[in-house]
Amino acid sequence: MAFLRPCASLAIAVSAAACAGGGASAPASAPAPAAAAPRAPARFSIPVDYDTLPNGLKVVLSRDTTAPVAAVAVYYNIGFRIEPRDRTGFAHLFEHMMFQGSNNLGKMEFIKLVQSNGGVLNGSTRFDFTNYFEVVPSNTLETMLWAEADRMRGLAITQENLTNQQGVVKNEVRVNVLNQPYGGFPWLDMPQIANENWYNAHNFYGDLEDLDAATLADVQSFFKQYYAPNNAVLVVVGDYNPAQTKAWIEKYFANIPRVQLAPKPDIAEPRQTVEKRQSKEDRLAQRPALGFAYHMPPRNSPEYWAMGLIEQILLQGRDSRLFQELVQRRGYTGGVNGGINFGLGNMLNYDGPMLMIGSLIHDADKPADSIIAAIDGVIEELRTRPVDAATLERARTKARSSFYSYLEALGGFGRADLLAVFALFDSDPARINRLEDEFAKVTPELIQRTAQEYLRSTNRTILTIEPRKPTP
Repeated sequence: MAFLRPCASLAIAVSAAACAGGGASAPASAPAPAAAAPRAPARFSIPVDYDTLPNGLKVVLSRDTTAPVAAVAVYYNIGFRIEPRDRTGFAHLFEHMMFQGSNNLGKMEFIKLVQSNGGVLNGSTRFDFTNYFEVVPSNTLETMLWAEADRMRGLAITQENLTNQQGVVKNEVRVNVLNQPYGGFPWLDMPQIANENWYNAHNFYGDLEDLDAATLADVQSFFKQYYAPNNAVLVVVGDYNPAQTKAWIEKYFANIPRVQLAPKPDIAEPRQTVEKRQSKEDRLAQRPALGFAYHMPPRNSPEYWAMGLIEQILLQGRDSRLFQELVQRRGYTGGVNGGINFGLGNMLNYDGPMLMIGSLIHDADKPADSIIAAIDGVIEELRTRPVDAATLERARTKARSSFYSYLEALGGFGRADLLAVFALFDSDPARINRLEDEFAKVTPELIQRTAQEYLRSTNRTILTIEPRKPTP
């Protein structure tokens, strides 16, 4: 990706001041000082060591000795997008099961092991993967590798653990969605309305009756099918000894048997040709809300990268066009949120159909139709004429800043996340070093063509949240 040099704006400002007479003139006889040749910015590169074990486990190592810490991440190629029918929320339920014990670690002992060594850990379920990670002092790296291999090899799948975690997940649904104002808006609601394919459009947090229906046999079958080494990637980022780390990985993971993976279902979405509108009553909301979503171009296409910059232009930051129009100029709302893969990741860590979503909460005296008309006005500018060079360069700079910030997130987890998904989906974790090149290829004309196809109203879904009116 091409970016402005840090001092470019300063140089322009000084030149302008001199032209306006702000500085003393040099003597006519004095030769003009030779201008220093501009120095090309250093090429940023992340070290990537990629291999695959004989059992199919993908392994990515990326060394960084800045601090004596290491991030260990295991990503399984199973997300809620392809969980079984009539078992909504099952992928998320299983994420909880992974902390209930394994061959050599009892219930919750994995968590205690990490925390007692001064580390942090978490797991999550996304559209296309379920991940588990730990960030620990690097001298405990071997212990973390052993523990991750232990639960990959043999999870403690018991009826007691299943029943317990069914209750935990159902309570999470009640707390985060059912009994929360704007619960699930828009990240959970919008995919169910905008998408047509069941795999993309079901309630992935889980219907309570489906969570209750999960059996011990279901869980055992799910673990055997999806939590196998040939359906996973292991990433280590941080301060480690490469030869020693590879030996540990070989020792603990290489003899876990691979399985025959089932074919994945078709998750393709048809092209949307009619705008969708839906309203939802929220008994806990105090003010109305508005969400809008556009289907994304295919992943890694030229239009995909253009939409990444359109996201920056429209939605990211106080300088974004929708913030300026809806907040600063019209006062319709106090803020605009959104993005690609909003609420569940970013534009880089998914694999399949996706939405770019925007949302806002507004006062009751600000009609939704007026807000939509203002949004349309901003969108139409992108569709009718190419953006200027300064706007394009600013979008690239914002995307680059966001990318670098993410790489440093949580002791290297952001870097591990991108390395994992690029290995999992593309078998190419080194593409992390080519992202800037992809954004650099985007032209104003490509942004306009992309907006014309993907920001059309017939590719849009609008969801309004209506507060429940008080009972007389």
